[in-house]
Amino acid sequence: MKCILAAIFAIAAGISSLQSASAQESAKAKTTLEAVKERGVLSCGVTQGLPGFSTPDDKGNWTGLDVDICRAIAAVVLNDPSKIKFVPLSAKDRFIALQWGDIDVLSRDTSWTLSRDTSLGGNFTGVTYYDGQGFLVRKSLKVNSALELNSASVCVQTGTTSEQNLADYFKSNKMKYEVIAFSTADETLKAYETGRCDVFTSDISQLYAQRLKLLNPADHAVLPEVISKEPLGPMVRQGDDQWFDLVKWTLFAMINAEELGITQKNVGEMAKSENPELKRIFGTDGNFGEQLGVTKDWVSRIIKAVGNYGEAFDRNVGAGSPLGITRGLNRLWTQGGIQYAPPIR
Repeated sequence: MKCILAAIFAIAAGISSLQSASAQESAKAKTTLEAVKERGVLSCGVTQGLPGFSTPDDKGNWTGLDVDICRAIAAVVLNDPSKIKFVPLSAKDRFIALQWGDIDVLSRDTSWTLSRDTSLGGNFTGVTYYDGQGFLVRKSLKVNSALELNSASVCVQTGTTSEQNLADYFKSNKMKYEVIAFSTADETLKAYETGRCDVFTSDISQLYAQRLKLLNPADHAVLPEVISKEPLGPMVRQGDDQWFDLVKWTLFAMINAEELGITQKNVGEMAKSENPELKRIFGTDGNFGEQLGVTKDWVSRIIKAVGNYGEAFDRNVGAGSPLGITRGLNRLWTQGGIQYAPPIR
């Protein structure tokens, strides 16, 4: 009996020791902010090449709206928007890379949905682009509406929300279709270009971007129908509220800056203002930067690096870009759109 009791106590002591060691290891675990600062580089998950959002040039320099979000974060955390490792990810692999810690933030034209927000170990931090799914067709087909696509063959990328949206749209409109799916965006576009399907479906922003890659972009048109809601935004791992807040408020700072008229050109002068709201933003009143774990001048760093939200939008996907997409819903709420950020106070 004594031997049994001794064994039980030994096992209990061993379990207690393991739990204590586990707790100690957990306590030693670095936050994402600490890890990025120590590493000196932000790891940012992006597309494998989508004009306007994240694409490299022939020298490996990345540009795009999603890229600018990462540059803004690097400017806040590392005081240098160039200290980034861009990790190109397929639609299939993007969430796994975030879960496994291969990247610090996923900024890759990813739609915010309930299932993604609850079952993938990540949290969306805001909306960088309000989008919706549409259809790209050859003008030679003389199709003017998606409702004329009965019996069409449709190219779509697997691992995206586009597949289910496509099925829902055709079913609800009692139309037949043939789906031809591919694992990457480039494969999907190539199939469409070579005539393997009649229609290419994806988020409308992607359709504009991918159309630029076609031999004769002017021969193709985006149909007027928008068949889904696709709020695109950055994603971070669950369980690190400080990092979640920092990434979220980096985007909010860009939106608030546009609303207040703060630009890359005037940020220095605006920082001298006695306006109470501007004083809070620029850190001369309050300790909002410190609450995020960074310095008082965090908003100044963002604007100097990438500009306000409107500047980043226009430069990458809007009027000042080859895509020339109108802002639409992405206009500020004060200008008829739905882009809106909580106040810094």
